[in-house]
Amino acid sequence: MNERVKYTLNEDDIPYTWLNIAADFGEPAPILDPATGAPITRAELCRTIAEPLVDQELSTEPEFEIPGPVRDIYRQWRPTPLYRARRLEIALDTPARIYYKYEGVSPVGSLKPNSAVPQAYYNKQIGKTGLVTETGAGQWGSSIASAAAMFGLTAQVFMVGVSYRQKPYRRALMEAYGAVCNSSPSPLTAAGRAVLAEDPDHPGSLGIAKSEALEVAYANPDLGYTRGSSLNHVCAHQTVIGQEAMLQMELAEDYPDIVVGPCGGGSTLAGMCFPFLRDKLRRGRDIRLIAAEPVACPTLTRGRIAYDHSDAARLTPLSRMHTLGHKFVPPPVHAGGLRAHDISPLISRAVENGLMEAVAVRQHACFEAGVLFAREEGIVPAPESAHAVRAAIDEALRCREQGQSKAILIALSGHGHFDLAAYEKFQAGLLPDDEPSDEDLELGLSSIPDLARA
Repeated sequence: MNERVKYTLNEDDIPYTWLNIAADFGEPAPILDPATGAPITRAELCRTIAEPLVDQELSTEPEFEIPGPVRDIYRQWRPTPLYRARRLEIALDTPARIYYKYEGVSPVGSLKPNSAVPQAYYNKQIGKTGLVTETGAGQWGSSIASAAAMFGLTAQVFMVGVSYRQKPYRRALMEAYGAVCNSSPSPLTAAGRAVLAEDPDHPGSLGIAKSEALEVAYANPDLGYTRGSSLNHVCAHQTVIGQEAMLQMELAEDYPDIVVGPCGGGSTLAGMCFPFLRDKLRRGRDIRLIAAEPVACPTLTRGRIAYDHSDAARLTPLSRMHTLGHKFVPPPVHAGGLRAHDISPLISRAVENGLMEAVAVRQHACFEAGVLFAREEGIVPAPESAHAVRAAIDEALRCREQGQSKAILIALSGHGHFDLAAYEKFQAGLLPDDEPSDEDLELGLSSIPDLARA
């Protein structure tokens, strides 16, 4: 049998709670006020983030109930399918059993609505009239634009400049939903103007885009600031992925030996891996969890664990995490969602404690894997997802070399329909394979606050 096999759930199997892995990690590292070095107050966090989300951010409860209106919207695309990639297994001539959980069936083609919908819901509940956010490749911006429309809110998005130019149809999708999409750095904010004054052709970064979005949010109390990755509550919202995947693996009468996810800020990786990590911690399951990040932005593999800002203008508080420094600007690779200088503190904690491992993969190798996956499985993966596909293929080839039959589960975070220009460049041999220089990395690391080095 060489066709892929689909494992399907019904609407009753959509989770009723989000999983909070912070409950399994003991005392969390406090979020610090950069001005004083003391733990930041709850009131300060509530200046930009909706209070119910702040409650989730600071909580060590094991789970949060999913509000009924949010779960009702989830039904538009959840549960998402899980497939056995039999054609890919045959192409690789591997004894490994490869599965993938496909989030590209959502309205915007990625996993990001899993958190965008509840963030829009909670902001609407507290009386906000609009949302403001940053986005890298545009998946998060598209999701916020869609979620805002569902709840009658406006949306303003600051999109990293290089992705704004690389992915014009992501911008068009946001605008179709009614959002305003700005290229970042922009002349609309002091943070953007400062960057443009130094370099009018600056490619932008997620750190700069965050600064611009936060500046707008601070200036307008009617707007709620939203984040698409890294924060604890975002990671919790995404665990609907892994919870469904566990049920689907039961249908397959299998259990993964290896779970692989792409890693930028960490939401995809957390969403798939945290339910399995809880299984590992509480039930002693023997499972490897792998974070696949780009060589171009090697936060986990070459970064430093320190307290740092999540934005370039230092408007965010200090969180303890792996970071390349808030001034680090990665090369303009097409996996825009993985170009974050920092990562989820929860992911960072898992790696630090040896519960998760990280690999860095090159852009060419990822697109090579993406093309193979498309030809065998019929789905063109987003460049971000292709990082997980690459790492999974490497593990499957290792199984072939060692004669081991292992189950490998991939978090396929979305489709690459808006990234076909990058695939076209790859096919034509015109796609660069960028890597930051040691000097660029050191410049970024040198921007970590002195407080963090103490």
